[in-house]
Amino acid sequence: MSGDHQTLALVLFSLFVALTLAITAWAGRRRRGTTEEFYAGGRLFSPMENGFAIAGDYMSAASFLGISGLIALYGYDGVLYAVGFLVAWLVVLLLVAELVRNCGRFTLADVLAARMRERPVRIAAGTSSITVSVLYLVAQMVGAGTLVSLLLGGESRAAQTWTVVGVGALMVVYVSLGGMRATTWIQIVKSVLLMGGTITLTVLVLLRFSGDFGQLLTTAAARSGHGLDFLAPGLRYGGDWTARLDFISLGLALVLGTAGLPHILSRFYTVPTARAARRSTVWAIGLIGGFYLMTIVLGFGAAALLGSGAVRSANAAGNTAVPLLALDLGGGAGSTGGTVLFAVVAAVAFATILAVVAGITLASSASVAHDLYASLRRESARRFGEVAVARLAAAGIGVLAIGLSLLARDLNVAFLVGLAFAVAASANLPVLLYTLFWRSFTTRGAVWSVYGGLVPAVVLVLLSPVVSGSPASLLPGLDFQLFPLENPGLVSVPLGFACGWLGTVTSREEPDEDRHAETEVRSLTGAGAV
Repeated sequence: MSGDHQTLALVLFSLFVALTLAITAWAGRRRRGTTEEFYAGGRLFSPMENGFAIAGDYMSAASFLGISGLIALYGYDGVLYAVGFLVAWLVVLLLVAELVRNCGRFTLADVLAARMRERPVRIAAGTSSITVSVLYLVAQMVGAGTLVSLLLGGESRAAQTWTVVGVGALMVVYVSLGGMRATTWIQIVKSVLLMGGTITLTVLVLLRFSGDFGQLLTTAAARSGHGLDFLAPGLRYGGDWTARLDFISLGLALVLGTAGLPHILSRFYTVPTARAARRSTVWAIGLIGGFYLMTIVLGFGAAALLGSGAVRSANAAGNTAVPLLALDLGGGAGSTGGTVLFAVVAAVAFATILAVVAGITLASSASVAHDLYASLRRESARRFGEVAVARLAAAGIGVLAIGLSLLARDLNVAFLVGLAFAVAASANLPVLLYTLFWRSFTTRGAVWSVYGGLVPAVVLVLLSPVVSGSPASLLPGLDFQLFPLENPGLVSVPLGFACGWLGTVTSREEPDEDRHAETEVRSLTGAGAV
């Protein structure tokens, strides 16, 4: 990219970073130092504010960069990602939002501990939440590295490395100093910026084709190199039965995984009531639905205006399709309009990544402090308070995420998020639904459900083509691939449910009818909710 692109985009990056740091400083001064303030922002946010923050948490680099790139490369099969991410919110709205708000306090483990023996379920749920969060963090930081690498020359591995390190450092600062209040306002600002940028690009794409979406699709198919097959199922997931099963596995993970994402569940605790949690979800669905419809236009627009070959040559995974589309829509390389629009889109994408990683880091550090530390150390032996431990945990998680991001920097970010969704759907959703709806569920069932979904999901990923056995793997020089699917959801999600059932029916522990009745009344009415 030209020096003008670099300078303007870096200026906009710097302005957004300065704004977010100012929000963090403001929130840090207002924070009272309590665990409720740090984890839940004092539960003072309105449904609209929280809805924008949820949308900001969910509309990640995978959505803005990854999904549009997949559509530009694979057409119809890329659209399936957008559909899966959106449909998942029906599960959240109908089965999770209000009940979790009534039963929990800060984390998923709070819901489980309302009925079960506290220590084992907190350790299991905390371990699972941290695993999901780290996988999700890796996807966002890979997106950040790809974006800045494009900005600084396309092949700059050093730029990618330092960008990942910088994003990791910033997310630790946001969480440590500002807690949930700062994180929420950063997500709200990011959500507004992202929607504004996406609307602008969508309008410009449609104007190029005089508002004729059919012409857009026809042109995209013609320039894709695949003809009309670009608009039909099967380009990515229809080659053989393995590919088709991989698609079913991905769809299962996307639709069920959202309801088990720790950073999404924690957002329901930032509002005062369950009714506010439900209204927050409705706001989020409206924003997210509109956004994913626009990513479809952007993906096909990139294929039509740039060509799938140009998108792939810039980045094999397609992560740079939207910035390159913005450059073309603004007038092309060297034009003032192209320079400005490219820089704005790059800055919005960078803002997207910073906001999402802040929310994920806060959720994972809360799991470390509120679930693991509080369970493993006796009250009398604890040297540090929960908030202090959460701040230290944020730094440790940041270091881990940076290391894994550098290893996975060549993978598509939407695909990486699909893996995180698969683990969430396998380990977190089964135990959550069993706890809320199965009267006979026991502590053993809860622990078996979490580990019975978590361990197979992680092991199957390690033994899949993602890690070894192909030129596109993380370790292309090795081959210990035993599992043929790239996404483990088709196997690991049923295992999570099956292990929960098996652990319960083989348990000698009698289910606590009184605690179940109390949890049921609390989840449905809000009586006794924190």
